[in-house]
Amino acid sequence: QLRLVESGGGLVQPGGSLRLSCRFSESMTDYYDIGWFRQAPGQEREGVSCINSDGGITNYTDSVKGRFTISRDNAKNTIYLQMNSLKPEDTAVYYCRVCSARGSTIRGFGSWGRGTQVTVSS
Repeated sequence: QLRLVESGGGLVQPGGSLRLSCRFSESMTDYYDIGWFRQAPGQEREGVSCINSDGGITNYTDSVKGRFTISRDNAKNTIYLQMNSLKPEDTAVYYCRVCSARGSTIRGFGSWGRGTQVTVSS
């Protein structure tokens, strides 16, 4: 069973940066499109970004375009999310998950991990 563990969250001031990591439990992760999702307090989970199996195609929800960058290192079974110019509205628990994307619409599949908390506040 595919398992995933998120890390890298924390408290950062507005305008700051964080890099999230998502490590997968099995060596065949290069066959999956994998993405990042988030859930803010009192809101539904939303798709943030998705990257295809070889890293050549990336998709982003409109609110993070130009600020967030998704990448992957299949040799390390790891997906990254570099988040720059963070805003208070980016505060959420961030999760990684198998995904599919069409334009800025990102959907997830399979189980959820525990997530990692990102708090943007002065």
